[in-house]
Amino acid sequence: MKKIISLILVIVAAVTVFAGCGSNSDSDYQEIVDKGELVVGITDYAPMDYKGNNGEWIGFDADFAKKVAEKMGVKVKFVEIDWDNKFFELSSKSVDCLWNGMTISTEVKKNTSCSKAYAKNEQVVVMDKKEASKYKEAKDLKKLSFAVESGSAGQTAAKDNGLKYTAVTAQTNALMEVKSGAVDACIIDSTMASAMTGKGTGYENLTSSVSLTSEEYGVGFRKGSDMTEKFNGYIDELTKDGTLKKLSDKYKIQLAE
Repeated sequence: MKKIISLILVIVAAVTVFAGCGSNSDSDYQEIVDKGELVVGITDYAPMDYKGNNGEWIGFDADFAKKVAEKMGVKVKFVEIDWDNKFFELSSKSVDCLWNGMTISTEVKKNTSCSKAYAKNEQVVVMDKKEASKYKEAKDLKKLSFAVESGSAGQTAAKDNGLKYTAVTAQTNALMEVKSGAVDACIIDSTMASAMTGKGTGYENLTSSVSLTSEEYGVGFRKGSDMTEKFNGYIDELTKDGTLKKLSDKYKIQLAE
C-alpha cells in the first residue's frame, strides 16, 4: 500500500511540474526569462547589426538589444538568418524576435506582432557617383538593372516601381554587385547607404540618388506574443532616460517621432 501511495505522489508531482511548465509556455516573455537568453534574428547590416574588431555584434540595433536584455535580466544571442526566411525562423521559435532595421510593412504586420516604430528610414537607389546626377525620380530608372536583398523593403520598392532586379542574400551583397559592375545600381536602406558609401568607406565611388520610399523600423515578435507590449514599454523607458538618443547620435540613426 505504501508503495502505491508513493507512486501516486510521484505521478501527482510530475503532473504539477508539467502543468507549471505549460502555463509558462503561453508567455514568450516568461520563456525568455526562464531560459536566460533573448535570441535575436539579424543579418550583417551596418549600422544596425555588424561585427566590431573583436568579432562582437555592435550597431544601433545590437546595442539597443543589449539594453533591453539587460532590463529583462537575460543575455542576448544574435543569430544570422536568411532574411527571406525570417517569418519561418520566428514562427518555428529558432529566434525570439526579428530585429534588424526591419521596415514596418503590411507583410510584417501580417506575419508578426510588430512593435511600435523606433527609427525612420528610406529605400534609396545607390549607384556610381558619375551617373547619379542623371536620375532625379523613379521613372528615370526604368532602363537600369538593380540588385536588392531578397525579402527586403528594397525588393518591394523595385517591384512597385516596375524595375528590373536581381535578388541577393543581403544588402551588403547588393552593394558588392554595384561595385563589381554586375548591375547598374542597388536599392538599400538609407541608414546603410549613409554608413557604407562615400569618402572613407569601401564604396567611395558610390552614392545615394533617388529616394523611393519613406518608412519606419520595428521589431517583430510572434503573433499574440506578450513580448510586444513589454518591448514597447522598453522603448518608452530607453527614450525617457536618453539611451536611444545616445545610440542615434553614435550610429547616425534618425529616431521615430
